[in-house]
Amino acid sequence: MPETVTALTGSCVQIPCTFTVSNFEDKMTGNLSERNCTTVFYNIMMNHSDLFYFRLEMEPNVFIATFNPVTDHSKKTVRITVKDFPQPPELKPTDLKEVMENTTVSLSCSAEAPCPKQPPTISWSNIPESAHITTQLQEIPNKTQSVFSHMTFKASYMDHRKNISCTATYPRKTSEDSTVETTVMLQVLFSPKETRITVDQSASVSVNTNVTLTCKSKASPSREMNYTWYKRGQEISIAQGKQITFTGTQNNTGWYSCTAQNKLGKQSSAEIQLTVEGQDGHFMPLIAGCVGGIVAVLTLSALGFCAR
Repeated sequence: MPETVTALTGSCVQIPCTFTVSNFEDKMTGNLSERNCTTVFYNIMMNHSDLFYFRLEMEPNVFIATFNPVTDHSKKTVRITVKDFPQPPELKPTDLKEVMENTTVSLSCSAEAPCPKQPPTISWSNIPESAHITTQLQEIPNKTQSVFSHMTFKASYMDHRKNISCTATYPRKTSEDSTVETTVMLQVLFSPKETRITVDQSASVSVNTNVTLTCKSKASPSREMNYTWYKRGQEISIAQGKQITFTGTQNNTGWYSCTAQNKLGKQSSAEIQLTVEGQDGHFMPLIAGCVGGIVAVLTLSALGFCAR
């Protein structure tokens, strides 16, 4: 028998048990000849927590065998521990650490099933769209039962820092079902994605007002990210850093883009246009973005009217 078995109040508990007695085949018939003494205790309560041992009796006074718990204690007794709340399921690997984008990830969740006739149900939450799940009741090395649920999926950058939970729900007769869960955070390593430029100005600006462009990107690892700025028509980069600031002058008109890079790769943004239009020495910036062949232009201009 296993040394210990944990049971849940209001449920049942199955004690896996086998025995060996020499020269008894001529005294027994039926299932006893299979040397199987597995037993199920129903309606488990707290006062059932105790040490139990097995005794075999054939009446009348034909055969009696007591598997003496005094000697070889660990093999001849089982301690039943009854609890009001089940243990949380075991999620492996317990620490996903870091996984590369587009690689296949496997997670295993197991929950003890002390009452195989009423095993817990396992459910997953916040899982990736590509997840494939299989669940089954299995015997573990100490001959008790557990429910195992295996999930595989392909890691995506959109799953980065996602908390994946495995929940086990135990049915009970004396009270409401008990629910316990275990959570692990998914860490995905990926090159820059969704790189784009944002602008700090959304209204008209006066002459010589500064305009700041910011390069934004999703990446992991995000530490030590490098940002490089380019201007159309110039062969080399014009600046480094997450932000770049311009003053509203004619010299700064043109199309700008940025590139975000980490140790896994790099990605360039769509171009954004900075235009400064002026009349009679007055300058006002115009910013336009070009994404996917669609050009959106916001024109801020000063119109002068002349009347004779």
